[in-house]
Amino acid sequence: MGAGKSDYFPLKGGDFSDAGVGSKCLRSELAEMGVPGETIRRAAICAFEAEINVIIHAVAGSLNYRIEGDEIKITVTDMGPGIEDIGLAMKEGYTTAPDWAREFGWGSGMGLPNIKKNADALQIDSVPGEGTTLEIIINLRADGQK
Repeated sequence: MGAGKSDYFPLKGGDFSDAGVGSKCLRSELAEMGVPGETIRRAAICAFEAEINVIIHAVAGSLNYRIEGDEIKITVTDMGPGIEDIGLAMKEGYTTAPDWAREFGWGSGMGLPNIKKNADALQIDSVPGEGTTLEIIINLRADGQK
């Protein structure tokens, strides 16, 4: 399904003004390509959750997506504190979000679990004190099912 489309979005920590821009563009691109709605929904959730995590936890980062062949690959990198315990971070409700983010209604500890739930594959590489990279794969299927 795809001729190889990609885009890149810089993210700035603490700045919600562009939150969701990357996921919105991805959603629009997939709709234009005729991708089933359920697949679009899953990809948009993964991208949005990852964008918000960067904005909440990191100084800066980026979201890059590539639609090629039978998959969507979303890569999110950040310059942040890193994740000390990835297993713990994957537990629903576990959060290290600062109070200022929770006051905005963010940081409930559902970001990474929602990404995992909606992705066909998720790879998390993190170095405490340096940052984190997420590689998210969403398979493109005619039926839109995971």
